[in-house]
Parts: sequence; C-alpha cells; structure tokens
Amino acid sequence: MRIHSRSAVVGVACATLISVWTAAASAQVARTELHAIPTLTLSDQQFLTGDKNGIAVTIAGVLRLPSAATDRLPAVILLHGSGGIGGNVDRWSQELNGIGMATFVTDSFTARGIQSTSADQALLGRLNMIFDAYRALGVLAAHPRIDPARIVLMGFSRGGQATLYASLKRFERMHGPEGATFAAYLPFYPPCFTTYIGDEDVSDKPIRIFHGAADDYVPVAPCRSYVERLRKAGKDVTLTEYPDANHAFDNPLTKVTLAPRSQTTRRCTIKEEPAGVIINAVTKQPFTMQDPCVERGPHVGYNAAATTAATHAVKEFLQATLKLN
Repeated sequence: MRIHSRSAVVGVACATLISVWTAAASAQVARTELHAIPTLTLSDQQFLTGDKNGIAVTIAGVLRLPSAATDRLPAVILLHGSGGIGGNVDRWSQELNGIGMATFVTDSFTARGIQSTSADQALLGRLNMIFDAYRALGVLAAHPRIDPARIVLMGFSRGGQATLYASLKRFERMHGPEGATFAAYLPFYPPCFTTYIGDEDVSDKPIRIFHGAADDYVPVAPCRSYVERLRKAGKDVTLTEYPDANHAFDNPLTKVTLAPRSQTTRRCTIKEEPAGVIINAVTKQPFTMQDPCVERGPHVGYNAAATTAATHAVKEFLQATLKLN
C-alpha cells in the first residue's frame, strides 16, 4: 500500500479526477476546487473500537460550486463504489449542481495506491470510507461558501454502505467531526449483510435508501429487514426498490453484464461481536473474504427507467428537505 504526501496526492488526484469533470463542462458550475482531506487508513476492528492508530493519508476531494453568488450553499458529499469514481458519480454531480447544490466527490482509493476493490475487497477495510466521509464533512463544513447545516451524504455500493452506516450515532461519536453532522443520508444499493452493535440507534435525520430489485451483487432483502428494524425503532427511513434494476443501475456507461471477477457477499450473514470482531454468523468464526459464502460473478448494469425515477425522487427529497429555491 503506497502512502503519498499531500502534494503528491493532489497531483495524482488531479490526473485521476479532472478527467472525470471534463465531460461535465456543459454543467452550470461557477467554480471547481480540489481539496486535500487528511484521514487515516484503519482496519475494521480499529474503526469499531475507536482506535485511531492508523496510517495517516491525505485523500482528495473535488468541490463543484454551481453559483458565483456569495450566499452559503447546500452540498452533497458523493462516495464512490468498489470500482472507484465512475460515470454515475459524475452524472449525479451534474444533476445536483443543476438544482443549486454544491457537490464534493471524494476519492478514497488513489492516495492509498488502490484502483479498484471489486476483485479483492480486503484491500481496504469496509468501514474506512465512513471515516473518510466524516473527515470530508469536517473539511466541507469549514468552507466559507458551504452551509454546514445542509450537508448531505450520498454513496453507491461500497460508498452506499459507508453512507448508510455513517448514520450510526455510535460511529459518529467515535469518529465524527466536532460540531458538524449530516443533514440526510442517501445510500444507493448498499450491502446490508452486517449487523453492528447498536445499529438501530441511528441519526434522527432522514435516511433514504435506493435499491434494485434484481440486484444479485448486494441483494435488497437484508436491507428490507434492516429498514423494518429501524422503522420499528421510530427512525425516519425509507427503502425504494426499482423492478428489473441490477447493481449500479444508475451508471449510464455500463450495460447489464456479468462481472466475473467481482467478489460478492450475497450469501453471507455477518455480525459484530464485542471488541470489534466481525464474525460469520453461521460459522461463528472471524469473517474474511476467503469464507466459503463469498462468491464471484454478479451482474451490474444500467436501467434507464430506474435512473430516471431515482433522479426525480432524490431531487424532490432534497428540494423539500433542504428548502431549495
């Protein structure tokens, strides 16, 4: 694993991220800024126990401001999936800029020497992107053009998992920035296979989950069960399912296809034990990506109808919740 200095991170991130934004030149963006985000690389056990003796690393984030006015803007932090920053992230950034929201796309991989975790999810702890999201929140909340009370977290697949569980009050108490919290959580097709200690004690802010009913990469059924538990606990959470939609249904650059090398935990049931130990709930042994329940070969691909419906739903929710003009 390579750790870069801050200047190196910014240079590498420019090469990686600026190409993503080139395609978005037609969007109504007044200013684009590249920001350094000091964070740590932690194991899942370190994250769960509050141990911050990780490896220091500085990741990058691209901030796009849709207005040249001096008023403070609402913002969405966008967390990529296992394949890194894809076409769906860029499309969402454009859509959200179009309704007057700033977007902050974070890159959790490049500074850590990772291109993709799809074929090897053990390259980075699953919970590390939650830590990155909290650090990005701290950076963004201090920005003079951003309204710190109206920052939303949105993520996809691995980033969707980070978005969903960043809502846990326990995690926020251990790792969240002082004086800042998310205004809402928008996870797209997140894995919901893991039961964490205290995972019903989530934020009182809205959680809106979007998933494909045909997803065989991270099937929706465990999310149904989790949402039911959260609703019984009185939390403001909904799950929207789209028929015939596969994993990454909002990525217009991907046709429905088999991903033969991608790892999937679709047949795994995982839970947290005391001392931050993640176990296979069936074998009662510490879980690893070598467990027999881990498979390969799920499907991924675009669904135009689901994308259109989800885009409308997200915009409508944000306009109402954040009181956008």
